[in-house]
Amino acid sequence: MVFLAAPDGALVAIPILVGAVIVGALIWIVWIGIGVRSREPDPPTRDQQPHLPEGGAVHEVSERREPDVLPYDKHGGLNPYQLHGHLPNKRSEDQRRRRWTPGHSGSFGGGGGGAH
Repeated sequence: MVFLAAPDGALVAIPILVGAVIVGALIWIVWIGIGVRSREPDPPTRDQQPHLPEGGAVHEVSERREPDVLPYDKHGGLNPYQLHGHLPNKRSEDQRRRRWTPGHSGSFGGGGGGAH
């Protein structure tokens, strides 16, 4: 009812005013972005890019690991200085790759027959 009672000029002026505010906000955002981008460092040059090591590409090493036996003190607790790192493990003596055994499912809940 308000629009019906408003004069014809208001029906045209309100959308133009809203559009001008939106266009002004977009121009202001782009101007701020240009200022931020101008303060950023330049992209790295070709000489600043990473290079391969002297010996060539480094290849992945695959090995079996096993848990380290953790020492305990006389009260049954572990002392912090007895840890070798945040993941205590060591290289396994047996480096043969584990294979799937017939009669076993291969994974928990894999749906296989399992061992009888």
